[in-house]
Amino acid sequence: MHRCRKLTVDELGYVPLSKTGAELLFETISQRYERALTLITSNLPFDERTEIFGSERLTGALLDRITHDVHILEMNSDSYRLKPSRRKRT
Repeated sequence: MHRCRKLTVDELGYVPLSKTGAELLFETISQRYERALTLITSNLPFDERTEIFGSERLTGALLDRITHDVHILEMNSDSYRLKPSRRKRT
């Protein structure tokens, strides 16, 4: 089995996951839990995450693993992708 030292999940919640997708993500996070680095980015607040996974139970279990012994960075700024577009307009 190939072991990935760092896994980045970008824009979690941009598209809702199917039941199978949510279960596979849970399995992946569970296997990596406290063993390997996992970076997750999302624009959704924690209380809206149930919409991504479809199940309160699965969301709770996943958030329990994701938020244990972590650093949470909340960034409330403009998108870095929009900055060049805005500069071109001015």
